[in-house]
Order: sequence, then structure tokens, then C-alpha cells
Amino acid sequence: MSAPEATIAGTTKATHLLPSAHSINSLPVVVLSPHNQCNCRCLMCDIWKIRESKQITPALLEAQLDSFRRLGVRWVVLSGGEPQRNPQLCLLAGMLHDLGIRVTLLTAGTLLSAQAELLAAAIDDVIVSLDGPAPVHNRIRRIPRAFERLMAGVQALRHFRPEIVVRARCTVQRENHAWLRATVQSAKDHKLNSISFLAVDAVSDAFNHPQGRTQPDADSIILDGQQIGVLEKEMEELIDEYGGDLHSGFVVETAEKLRRIVQQFRVYVGQAQPVAPRCNAPWVSAVVGAEGEVRPCFFHPALGNLHDHSLQEIVNSPQALRFRNELDIASNPICRRCVCSLHLTRKAEDPARGT
Repeated sequence: MSAPEATIAGTTKATHLLPSAHSINSLPVVVLSPHNQCNCRCLMCDIWKIRESKQITPALLEAQLDSFRRLGVRWVVLSGGEPQRNPQLCLLAGMLHDLGIRVTLLTAGTLLSAQAELLAAAIDDVIVSLDGPAPVHNRIRRIPRAFERLMAGVQALRHFRPEIVVRARCTVQRENHAWLRATVQSAKDHKLNSISFLAVDAVSDAFNHPQGRTQPDADSIILDGQQIGVLEKEMEELIDEYGGDLHSGFVVETAEKLRRIVQQFRVYVGQAQPVAPRCNAPWVSAVVGAEGEVRPCFFHPALGNLHDHSLQEIVNSPQALRFRNELDIASNPICRRCVCSLHLTRKAEDPARGT
């Protein structure tokens, strides 16, 4: 990437640069959705309402492997929907491994047990969505015994591969805002390797909200003023209790990033102005949907489709170059409300350490 570091990070608007300065020769991270449907019915996500099934086929991925190689893709996160709904998931993972790409499975975990032996051999590591201790998690997921099935799946994976790394990710929202420390303890009790937190997305058109969320829908997951006070207290107690674990240990985020989650809920209710996070996702990553659409991140519009062009052609198309050239992350309204940023440094050997 030839643009200056400050421009790549979105801290200045590169109006003086030609679009060619934003060409991508290296794309370390790709988030790939093998399937667009999900078997959970989560409060914060409407993906489960999708009726038309779409999935990434081995043939489509095969046609893109040269692009992956030329772009130097190092890490693919299999996301969704629920990626395990794709019956060829392990084949897709194997095709990526053949290029030396690290493959991470991001999953709700309810299907892990049934596929544990195959997955243990096919993927490098796992991120499971954990919304709280068992009663809270099950209320949010809205399917029977979601927590129990998740933890049984983790245990099954480790039966076949004891050393496999399984991390947790928790989306903070109304149903679990008072249970963050209990969520950390639950992750520890079940011997997960770490846990990270992010605020629920209540405003974008992602996660099958093509027109954005309705206000009643948003109100069901965001916090009111009193609940924000409860969250702030819970967050500060989490920081005090797990201070030694922050960033370099079991809790992934720094204290600053955890406090930013509280601020995000203040933004939702008009108590604070939105501020964009540090992010260079459009320059170092791409999000590929099960229908083949390629986005610069989860929240910005698609730049093209793998059924029509290669990944390399899409991320370096005139539309993509213009998008990156004109993107000022600090002032862009989508970026300012982002809950899920990525900042990958050039020196980071492991993409996971650059988030």
C-alpha cells in the first residue's frame, strides 16, 4: 500500500492523491460468509429471517484462489450467517489452507458437536459468540439450550484437538449489559482462551436490515439512561477486576476500548456525538457475502460481485479506488457510528493482534 500511514488509517482526507495511490496490492484479511442463513433467532440480528439460501461453492472459491494468492491473503474468517450450514465448509477451508492461509471459524457454536472431528482437522481456530452466562445467552439466542450446545461443541472440538484455540466474542446489548463480568467468568469456567466485547449495532443496514432498523426494533436492544449507568458501573468493575487481563490477557480490549462501548450507547440515545474509531479496514480487508458481494467492511455498500469479477479486480476497480480516495473515516457518517472496526498495522505478524 503506497499511501501514507495517516491516510491509510483514515485520519486525513487524501484529496490531493490520485485514486491509483489507493490501489491494493496486499489484502491480509478476508471475512468470508460460506452461508447466508442461521439457525439461531438472535434478538440483535435478523439474518435468521432470510428465506432464500445462498452459499459459497467450491467452484466459486476455486475461481478466486489466484486473486487470493496475488493479494497475499493471510487470514480468512469464515463468518455468516452460520458458516456450518454450508455442507462443503471443510472443503473450502482445505482449499484456503493449500494457499497457506490461516482459517478461523466464527460461529454461534450450536452445530459444533456434530462436525467436531472434521472441523478440528480443517480449521485453525474458532471464535464463538457468547452473549452471557447460560440463562442470558439462551434468552438472546432464542433457541433451546443454545449455551449448553455451544459449550458441548467446544468440548467436542477439544476431544479431537486439545490444543485448539477457542475465543469468545460478546455483543453488548440490553439483555446482557449487567452481566459482563459473569460472561467473562463463564468463558473462563469453560476454558475458552479469551473474550472480546463490542457494542450492538443498532443503526446500520447490516445483518439483514436493508432499510436500517425501525425505532421499536432498535429500542429493544439499546439502553435507556438508567441502564447506561448500570453498564458503566459494570464496565468499570470489569476493568478493575480484570485489569491485569486487559489487551494482553484474557479480556482482549483495553480499558479505553471498553469505555468506548459505554459511549456508543450514549450516542444511541443522544447523550453524546458519534466519533469514528481508528480503522483502516477498507485498505487491508474485504467482506465477502454468501451471494458473492464484496464490501470494504460490513457496513459500507458492495463494490462488486465475485460471480462477475475477481476479488483483485473488484478491490482495485475504479469504483473501489474512488471510494477509498474519498473516504474520510473521521467524518463519514457510517464510520462514525461503527461498532466493529479493524486497524491492522503493517508490522503486525498476526492479523488478530492488529484489531
